[in-house]
Amino acid sequence: MLTEVSPDKATPSSAVPPAAPVRSAWWARLVSRLPLPVLYGLSSLLGWLTYRFFPHRVHVVRENLGKAFPGLDAAGLRAVIRAYYMGFADMLVEVVKAVSMPPEEFRRRVSMVNVEAPRALLASGQPVLLVAAHQCNWEWLLLALSLELGYPLDAAYKPLVNSWAEREMKKLRTRFGSRLVPAQDLLADIIKRRDIVRAVAMVADQEPTKSEHKYWTRFLGRDTAFYMGPEEISRVTHFPVFFIGLKRTARGCYAMHFQPLSDGRETLPSGALTERYARLVEEQIHAAPPDWPWSHKRWKLKRSVYQNRGR
Repeated sequence: MLTEVSPDKATPSSAVPPAAPVRSAWWARLVSRLPLPVLYGLSSLLGWLTYRFFPHRVHVVRENLGKAFPGLDAAGLRAVIRAYYMGFADMLVEVVKAVSMPPEEFRRRVSMVNVEAPRALLASGQPVLLVAAHQCNWEWLLLALSLELGYPLDAAYKPLVNSWAEREMKKLRTRFGSRLVPAQDLLADIIKRRDIVRAVAMVADQEPTKSEHKYWTRFLGRDTAFYMGPEEISRVTHFPVFFIGLKRTARGCYAMHFQPLSDGRETLPSGALTERYARLVEEQIHAAPPDWPWSHKRWKLKRSVYQNRGR
């Protein structure tokens, strides 16, 4: 219950505290002006130092890779771990570079393959759902997609706890006109804006720790829970669904591959669309093991014998 305080009885503790000063990201804008070769020199040093002296969650990385790729010998495992830290350092400097990188350089560095199918649907007035994974540089994926798709783009995201980081990342992610929607509000937002022709994008390979709707399957050799969000959205809206696979073609260059998951009209059993998604994510991880975030504790959830099972 709120209590009203009269002005003559107000105390300093009842006054509204002054707003915290807004910290500027001037350093990020300054560093982003450096040429990419210079930034890659810094990331090479950072990746080497991380691998050799400060390996972030290396026990988690080693355990995850060992279970996902049991055939790797000790030398092969070390090579993937080293490439993982080097690639993650590259992604960090690429995110900083994205603050000021010109649109034409994004177009040159991130290509789109088989994008004609979702574009044709959008041109006919049909919204589409695009799902991806945390492969390679997913931040550049969003920026290139919002720049090149040619239609409005709504992207689901998880708000960051730190208010400064939240503000700066939202500014970066919406640089080319995309609209961010908190993931927990996405379905309601889609229904509210159902008459707007647009693409809705989401990265769906996180662990659904707070969701009651989980789909369990074997993924990278382990029982794994997946969000059923894309499947539920497709079932309610009948949006066609495309998977976006991201492949590193060279340092600082990527290719986005669009692959249909569902036309939005077919009747699928529960879990079928999520299973298709999981298999494509697993396939791209096997094709490029260092490009997935192995330091993330993806397998904290344990499945009971009563929960559903995929393949």
